[in-house]
Amino acid sequence: MSGSKRTLAGVATAVLLIGAIGGVALLYANRDGGGKESASSSLAVHAKGSLAKLLTPAPTPAPDYVFKDAEGRDVRFADFKGKVAVVNLWATWCAPCKIEMPTLAALAEHYKGRDDFAVVTISMDVDKAVPEARAFIADHAPLAYYADPKFQLPFEFPGKGAMPQTILLDRQGNVRAVLTGEADWASDEAKALVEALLAEG
Repeated sequence: MSGSKRTLAGVATAVLLIGAIGGVALLYANRDGGGKESASSSLAVHAKGSLAKLLTPAPTPAPDYVFKDAEGRDVRFADFKGKVAVVNLWATWCAPCKIEMPTLAALAEHYKGRDDFAVVTISMDVDKAVPEARAFIADHAPLAYYADPKFQLPFEFPGKGAMPQTILLDRQGNVRAVLTGEADWASDEAKALVEALLAEG
């Protein structure tokens, strides 16, 4: 073999070897990240029926924002870590919010008794509307009353002020899915979405 042929063969071998090493390195570099990406994007299959507008953004921590429980005590989303939480932002002056509330109550009832799941309905009502909001939630057991007196939470999530806005958090407290507008949270597709998050462990 001539010197030029040997040189070309050597270059070709080197290129193949570098490509193979690079491919293996890329496979291992993306193995964990790819898995996480797939887990997040896999929730998108539940965007159908009344959940057709469901968005599944890259997982990000829920805001460290203080809201109130029925007794006026401070609550943070970190308090729900270890649970899959369906967070619903609503108000009595929001007709779609009131229409979908019975379905949220039905979802909470369906998973009642599980310590790894919660439906967290947070009212944006203030001042004179608060008693009406409390009474409305009382009529939708087993939902508990939470409130955001500052009416800031809708702007802290991807919906950016939309009402109603429902956010699903995983057990680590990350935002995994967001839906703006009315939905049927007692539907099979909603339960399948919750089950997918519960199955992540």
